[in-house]
Amino acid sequence: MQQQLKISLIQADLVWENPDLNRKNLENKIDKLSKDIDLIILPEMFTTGFTMNAECVAETMQGLSVNWMLQKAKEKEALLMGSIIIKEQNNFYNRFIIAFPSGELKYYNKKHLFTMANEDKVFTAGIEKIIFMYKSFRICPLICYDLRFPVWSRNTDNYDVLIYIANWPNTRIKAWDTLLKARAIENLCYVVGLNRVGGDKNKLLYNGHSAVIDALGETLLQFKESIEGIETVTIFKKHIQETRNSLRFLNDKDNFKIY
Repeated sequence: MQQQLKISLIQADLVWENPDLNRKNLENKIDKLSKDIDLIILPEMFTTGFTMNAECVAETMQGLSVNWMLQKAKEKEALLMGSIIIKEQNNFYNRFIIAFPSGELKYYNKKHLFTMANEDKVFTAGIEKIIFMYKSFRICPLICYDLRFPVWSRNTDNYDVLIYIANWPNTRIKAWDTLLKARAIENLCYVVGLNRVGGDKNKLLYNGHSAVIDALGETLLQFKESIEGIETVTIFKKHIQETRNSLRFLNDKDNFKIY
């Protein structure tokens, strides 16, 4: 099995509540990527920005954005992931969609809803963390506010890569920078954090700080502040194996259940 993973992160500005324009802007960026990319990551709520006006912009799993993700994943022969607002059985979800080049779909519903923005009043919280395998790497996808909750992120399932996508404002960016490193160190895994840039109708500003951090807490990739861009990094299974063989901290982890 493939022992390395080439990941491209797209740190983008998002147009407020405009899925058509956001898809077009992101498609232009995706199309510039080379064919050897394994994994492409888009921000949280990449079609709309972090809006609570879910009723007007929500889509279904059979809608335009999910089909667009499947199409681009197939074209690029890469895994494509990002979150969109999904309506399902009269509930709204901030849903992390994972589109495989084979046409398979997986998803994670955001567990920790951001009460300061009344996300919990509009959306339904997820109840299950997912781990999936891609090219020998076990990957755990999480969303924004989940980063503040180490118990939910805890590596009890032997994952290799923890991926956070976000709309994390610049007023609290120090917490983003610090907690990404903490999650990598405590879980002995790669952490990929993709944030957006620009501003939104809530008068919030976002300065990115997207990054990739290895299992020892070393920063492998750091985006320029407040600028749209695409950065690519390669991660290695060998790094995870060697780090965990040398530092067997996960063997001493606490056992617990989340109810």
